[in-house]
Amino acid sequence: MFKSLFKFLATVVTTSFIVSCSATNNKPSIKFSRDSTSIIIKNFDEPSLLQVRNAYLNNADSNKLVSVFKQAGELDSLQDDILVSGKFKFAGDSLVFMPWEPFTKGSAYIVESYIDVKFGNAGKLITGKANYNLQPQKELLKR
Repeated sequence: MFKSLFKFLATVVTTSFIVSCSATNNKPSIKFSRDSTSIIIKNFDEPSLLQVRNAYLNNADSNKLVSVFKQAGELDSLQDDILVSGKFKFAGDSLVFMPWEPFTKGSAYIVESYIDVKFGNAGKLITGKANYNLQPQKELLKR
């Protein structure tokens, strides 16, 4: 009796420990710089930072780890988001996006990032809510 109760409690404690440790919110932060001339992406873990740095050093033009779109206005009949072109550079442990043309005041921008994105964690696997494809981290920034 006590042996089965002990096994059950040990299983519950172990499962809750795994779920609580793997559910920490360590996703990168995406925001405008203070003067709103660039977008700063930071708070990577070390392996992700190294992979992103190597990817951009090898071929910065062809990888799509981060995309920036200008959101279409409410009165726009096309309703398509416009890809914002620019360049990326590293500043310490941050990735900085600088557009070729300045951000428009009063506009909204969508940033999609595949940096440090995972299929699922232990909690999602246990509950059966794991994704079958990668979903980018999306951040809506208003200038």
